[in-house]
Amino acid sequence: MFNDIGPLEVVTLVVLAVLVFGPEKLPKVIQDAMRTIRKIREFSESAKQDIRQELGPEFKDFEFEDLNPKTFIRKQLDNDELGIKEIRNGFDLKKEMAEVTDAVHSRDTESSSPSSPSSPSSSGGTVDMTKKPEKPDDDRPPFDADAT
Repeated sequence: MFNDIGPLEVVTLVVLAVLVFGPEKLPKVIQDAMRTIRKIREFSESAKQDIRQELGPEFKDFEFEDLNPKTFIRKQLDNDELGIKEIRNGFDLKKEMAEVTDAVHSRDTESSSPSSPSSPSSSGGTVDMTKKPEKPDDDRPPFDADAT
């Protein structure tokens, strides 16, 4: 539950607890906190048992941890009934990205050739993405009747 709390943080919490509650009241506060945590755990376990009983025997292997999306996906990937591993292995992302970058670089070299096109129509439909678009003469934003 508290796997990400380090020793320095625990020492800081203990020092703060001693300063806030004092050494006389601290044991009683710890007992009250432990009693509250124990009651919450008992309540949650009884609620889980009630839900399992209401779901019936077809959900006897149901685990509440499966409701976490990461756990559910991990469990479904391990259970390879749909052939997901074959699909994942058949798709090589690095190869696809390399093909895309090669295609982009080849277009860049074509557009930077000595006969640099002055318009998109003369270059066969390619657009130079390094050039900034030309601004229209009118710098005013369009009129919006709903905004007035």
